[in-house]
Amino acid sequence: MTAVSDLAYLCRALKAPALHYACERLGERARSEAWTHDQFLSACLEREVSARQAHGGDHRIRSAGFPGHKALEDFDFDHQHSVKRSVIAHLGALDFVAGKENVVFLGPPGTGKTHLAVALGVRACQAGYRVLFATAVQWVMRLSDAHAAGRLTDELQRLNGSPLLIIDEVGYLPFEAESANLFLQLISSRYERASLIVTSKKAFGRWGEIFGDATVAAAMIDRLVHHAEVVNLKGDLQPAERGQFSTVVDSPPRLASGGCPAARAQPLVTGDGVLDLTVFDAGNAVRVICRKAAHIVHAERRHHRL
Repeated sequence: MTAVSDLAYLCRALKAPALHYACERLGERARSEAWTHDQFLSACLEREVSARQAHGGDHRIRSAGFPGHKALEDFDFDHQHSVKRSVIAHLGALDFVAGKENVVFLGPPGTGKTHLAVALGVRACQAGYRVLFATAVQWVMRLSDAHAAGRLTDELQRLNGSPLLIIDEVGYLPFEAESANLFLQLISSRYERASLIVTSKKAFGRWGEIFGDATVAAAMIDRLVHHAEVVNLKGDLQPAERGQFSTVVDSPPRLASGGCPAARAQPLVTGDGVLDLTVFDAGNAVRVICRKAAHIVHAERRHHRL
């Protein structure tokens, strides 16, 4: 066997395709620049590690459950003057994830909260962190299912294995007492153990309305903001979200951990400018998500047992 075929075999055995494709090119450069053996080996291994990290980042992004792919570089700071570039750039360094701290984005619908949350989540995935994304309603339903199955503690511990959880749209539906307690347990279980990014259209002073109990809300806020960067967004819709539809919001039914009001429709607007219509019927939440107001480009129905 020649040296080239030996390297090809060894790279296949190590499952290192990036190293295989880079080896010849790096070898030529090493000879022309008179690299030491250590320099050549380091360059080969660095190429393979970089390729694996990039591939792992793509897998983590797909597994996170993001509603779409967002980047910090695409955020319109010229339109959203209430957010300082320096603050977002600092958050983009992901020191808050390493420090097991939190980030909270507060502001009206359509001001970029979800964009920033997803963009930070994507960057965390690319940096090697496991990230999970869901709306507040989806997290409560997930914990409710675990509680009903007698495995709530195990589920909370499993979620703590993800360094970053993103909770979007806190406040679009108010919670009954048991659901609020489940949400509090989620926040408390990650306190000083792992990071959260939370978005909400309501200021902290109105969280008592969301959770139906000012004391529970205060306890939740205390744990959430003790080690946190709170970013308040103001103004109108981001340009990409403007003009898609009119915002129509009724008085929402409360989300209970067991059972629902019968046949009640609630139109919502998500942080990404999506009309989210939730219909409650006989213990099931049927969500119809429309990308446009006048012309429905995309719609899907999700049946969740509450």
